[in-house]
Amino acid sequence: MGFTTLRYELGNDGIAHVVFDEPDSPVNTMKPAWQADMVALADRLQADVERVNGVIFSSAKTTFFAGADLKGVLALREQDAPQAFASLEALKHAFRRIETLGKPVVALLQGAALGGGWELALVAHARFSLNQPKISLGLPEVSLGLIPGATGITKMTRLLGLSGAQPYLMEGKLFSPHKALELGLVQGLASTYEELEAMALNFIQKHPQAVQPWDVKGYKMPGGHMNSPAVAAGLAVAPAMLFNKAHGLYPAAQAIMEAMVEGAQVDYNTATRIESRKLARVMVGQTTKNMVNAFFFNINAIKSGKSRPQGFDIWKPERVGILGAGMMGAGIAHANAMRGIACVLKDVSLEIANHGRNYTQQLTDKLVKSNRMHPSAQLKTMALIHATDKTEDLKGCDLIIEAVFENRGLKAQVTEEAEPMLTVDGIFASNTSTLPISGLAKAGVKPEKFVGLHFFSPVDKMKLVEIIRGKLTDEETLARAYDYVNAIGKVPIVVNDSRGFFTSRVFGTYVMEGAAMLAQGIPAPLIEHAAVMAGMPVGPLEVLDATALSLSVHVLEQTRSDFAAEGIAYQASTGELLVERMVKEFGRHGRASGAGFYDYPAQGPKRLWPGLKAHFEKPFDTDPLAAQAAIKQRLLYRQAIETARCLQEGVLMSSHDANIGSILAIGFPAWTGGALQFVYSEGLERFIANSKMLADKHGEGFVLSDAVIKTLHSFQSVH
Repeated sequence: MGFTTLRYELGNDGIAHVVFDEPDSPVNTMKPAWQADMVALADRLQADVERVNGVIFSSAKTTFFAGADLKGVLALREQDAPQAFASLEALKHAFRRIETLGKPVVALLQGAALGGGWELALVAHARFSLNQPKISLGLPEVSLGLIPGATGITKMTRLLGLSGAQPYLMEGKLFSPHKALELGLVQGLASTYEELEAMALNFIQKHPQAVQPWDVKGYKMPGGHMNSPAVAAGLAVAPAMLFNKAHGLYPAAQAIMEAMVEGAQVDYNTATRIESRKLARVMVGQTTKNMVNAFFFNINAIKSGKSRPQGFDIWKPERVGILGAGMMGAGIAHANAMRGIACVLKDVSLEIANHGRNYTQQLTDKLVKSNRMHPSAQLKTMALIHATDKTEDLKGCDLIIEAVFENRGLKAQVTEEAEPMLTVDGIFASNTSTLPISGLAKAGVKPEKFVGLHFFSPVDKMKLVEIIRGKLTDEETLARAYDYVNAIGKVPIVVNDSRGFFTSRVFGTYVMEGAAMLAQGIPAPLIEHAAVMAGMPVGPLEVLDATALSLSVHVLEQTRSDFAAEGIAYQASTGELLVERMVKEFGRHGRASGAGFYDYPAQGPKRLWPGLKAHFEKPFDTDPLAAQAAIKQRLLYRQAIETARCLQEGVLMSSHDANIGSILAIGFPAWTGGALQFVYSEGLERFIANSKMLADKHGEGFVLSDAVIKTLHSFQSVH
C-alpha cells in the first residue's frame, strides 16, 4: 500500500512510525492526496493491528503540519458544499479509526501545528513538543473566515470545556508549548527531538491501550455541562456579546459558537458531524474567500517581499534618530527599542524629549505589569532610548525619521539640520501622513536617499507602516526602508508619491463622506451606527474628533495654499466645508479640546453634540433599515472607489498592498478582504453599476472613469 504524502514504517518493536512529508513543499497541508493517504493509513494500521504496539506521528518538515489547502478553499463554489461535507466526514472517519484502534498514538511536535495541523495532533492520545517559545500551536481558522472542521471544535470543547475552549476557538488564540502543557493539551516538553522520541516510547509502554478522554466511561466535560449554572449563565449572554462584537458580519464566529454548544449536548460522533455541516456551509461562502485571500495570500505576499526591490542585501540600522518626541515620535522610539535597535529621540528641549521617553517607559511598564515583559528586559529596552535636545547627538545614525508637526516649513528646517548627521550611506525618512515626499525631499541634499515612512497612531498597537517612494527615491533606499519596517515587527506596504498617498487619501474619503452625510441632513446617530454595522471600527464623526477637526482644517488650508501656488483654485468637498465650519464657526476642535462632533465631559461617557441636530439635521422619514443599508453601501463604496483610483494612477502597485493597507491602516472591514477585494466580491459589473447609481445621487466622489474601470478589469484575474 503506497503513500504519497507520508512515510509508514512498522519496526520490529511494534512501533509504527508515520512521517508526514508532502513532496515538493516546505510544509505539510491537507491536500486531497493527503486526505486519501490518511484513509489508506487507517486501513494499513487496521491490517497491521496485531503487530502494532504504538503509533508515532512526526514530520520531515521544520514544522509539524500547516493545515488546510487554502487554494482549494478559494476554488470552492456554493454547489460544492455537499462534496466538501463528504470529504470532511471521510477524513474524520479515518481519524476516528486511528484513535480507536486500541493502540496508543503519540504526536511529536518539533514545530508549529496550526489549524488542521493541530487537529491532526489531537488524533493522538498524547502530544509532546519541543520547548521552544516560538512554536505556535492552535486553531486560528476564525481569523481566515473558517472554522476548525476536522474535529478541532469537538475535541477542544471536550478537553477544555465550553468556557475554557472559547478563546482558542472563537478568537483563534494561539498558544506556546508551555501554555499547552499548562492547559493539559500536551503531555510533556523536551529540549531535543531525541528526548521527544524517548517520551513517546515511554508513553506507549505505560499506556498500551490508550483511549481518548471522552471515550472513557463516566467522562465529564471540564468546567461543567452546559446545564450547570455557571456555564448556562455564560451561554445566555454569549450570542448578544458575539453580535455586539461581530455585528453578524463574520459567519465563522457564529458557526463555531453553534458547533460548540450543539456539540456539547450530543455524543462525540454526532458532534463531529455537526462540525462538518457548519464548515461545509461556511467554507463555500464569499466572506471566507475574502478573508483567506487577504489574511493568507495577501499577507504572505507582503511577508515574502513581493513589493521590495530585489538585488540588495537585507539591511537593519544599528542606530535610528527620531525628530519629534510627541506621541508619534515616542511611539516610533518604543518600536525600535522593543526590537533591540538603539535610537536617539530629539526635540527642541530636553524636557520635551524626556517627556516622550517617559511615554515609552509607560508602555513598557504596562508590558511588565501584564507579565509580557521581564523587568530586566525592560531595563535593557529603555537603555536603548537616548532623549536629547542636541542635533549633534544624531551623528552616526543609519536612519533618521522626522515626526514633527505637519508643516512643510518646519519639516524642511529639521531635515536641513539633521541630514548631515547621517552615516555616509544613511537614509532619511519623513513620517508625514499627507505632504508629498518628493517636495519634502528638496530640503535635503540627497533626495535619492529620502523616503516616506508613514506610521499610524498609536504606534505600539498599529501594525502597518506605509512606505512612500518619492520621485527620486532610489531602489536601494526603498529596499532598506522595507527591511527596516520588517526589523521593527511592522507590516510594510509600498506606494508611490502623491498627496495623501494611499492610506490617508482613502481614510479621508471615509471621514469626509460621513461629514457630507451630516451636511445633507442625515442624523448623526444613524451615520455613526451604520458605519459600525458595516464593520468599520468607529463612526466617521468620532474618527474626525479623535484625529482633531483642527488638524483637518490645517490640512485643508495647506492644500489650498499648495494649489494656489500652482495657480489652481482648490474646490473643497462638502465634508471638508462642514468640518471647517465646525472649527471656525462653532469653535469645536475635536476630542483633545473636549468638544467636536461629540461632547467629552470630564465625568461620564462621550455623547453626540446636541448642536448637530439643531444646525445640520433635517426631517427624516426614511425607513431606518433601508437608510442604514444605504449609508453602509455609500461609506464602503466611497473608499473602494478611491482605492481603485489609486491603483489606476499608479499610487498603488499591487492588490496585496491595497487590501492589507486598507484593513490594517484604515480599518476597512476585515470581512471584505480589503478595499480592492470588496470590489471583486461585489462582482465587478455590479460594482460599476452601483457606483454609477451612487454618482448620480451623491456626486463625483463615486464616479468611475473609463481608465479606472479598465484598470479594475485588468486586475480582476488576481482575485
